[in-house]
Amino acid sequence: MIEYSVAVLATGEAKSICALVRDLARKWPREKALSICFAITSAASQFEDLVKGQAAPAALAYKLSALVAADILAIEALGRHPATGQDLLHFWRRVDPYFFEI
Repeated sequence: MIEYSVAVLATGEAKSICALVRDLARKWPREKALSICFAITSAASQFEDLVKGQAAPAALAYKLSALVAADILAIEALGRHPATGQDLLHFWRRVDPYFFEI
């Protein structure tokens, strides 16, 4: 997940980076949803270390990680412990389509 995320950040394409959360949930539906947050945050940190002076992709990744963490908290408040990538996809279809629309 982390390597995939770093590769997406390296494209520098905002559209691809915005789709990253959704893509990770689809590629790894059975993984804990917090693994998605961890992968994106770790990738952003690695990207910052590798590419000095290009803060925009990492900043967007940190923002997306924070937003998906809020969705995970909402899912777990509804009783799904631990939330998975599949739970995120279901939540986005039924409750908050943000990650399908960006």
